[in-house]
Amino acid sequence: MDMISIRDIRKVYHIGTEKVVALGRISLSVAQGEICCILGTSGSGKSTLLNVMAGLERPSRGSVIIGGTDVTKYSEKQWALFRQKNIGFIFQSYNLLPTMTAVENVALPLAFRGVAKELRTGKAVKMLRAVRLGDRLLHRPTQMSGGQQQRVGIARAFVARPKLIFADEPTGNLDSKTGQEVMDLMVAMARKYGETLIIVTHDPEIAKYAERIITIHDGCKVSDESNPAAAGKKEEPES
Repeated sequence: MDMISIRDIRKVYHIGTEKVVALGRISLSVAQGEICCILGTSGSGKSTLLNVMAGLERPSRGSVIIGGTDVTKYSEKQWALFRQKNIGFIFQSYNLLPTMTAVENVALPLAFRGVAKELRTGKAVKMLRAVRLGDRLLHRPTQMSGGQQQRVGIARAFVARPKLIFADEPTGNLDSKTGQEVMDLMVAMARKYGETLIIVTHDPEIAKYAERIITIHDGCKVSDESNPAAAGKKEEPES
């Protein structure tokens, strides 16, 4: 079963009298539980593709179908509610709220869903322990390293068990060793819970963590290849 499918997606920006084609009729599908990478250099269109898939930008044409639902015509309010219930994000710059502790940051997606405070706090603590931050529960972002902040970001993305997670350049602000640790953890979490994970990156080394690598160049899909080395590591997810 496909978790997300895009059909003939085209995105055109009008800048003055100029017409810039950011995406040119891209079609692809990502299966439920698949770990997929969208790989491309700066300016290739990969970030625009992520934004369209996540409903952060509207395509000029084409359709986006998530979990069998065509969300292309959703209003901004409908998209916001859909993201809260179905999508998690891991950002390059972490996007943690500086005035909140690690527990409070991780609990936010559950708060948006109306989960009671005691229950969401318990789930946030459990998830932070799962990413090896049990000793940083009450720390604020400024009291943590970049790698620790990104682990908080991973915990936040997974805590509500969304159907789909987007990771946008998740190691872009990290050194290579910390980046490897973060990728190992993120992929392990996705496999543990059977989550669909889409990683967007410019780095071929990061792409190797995915079971499938889709390469974007000048707004077009130029290759779509399986990665047996990563696929062979897949385990039965937890229920």
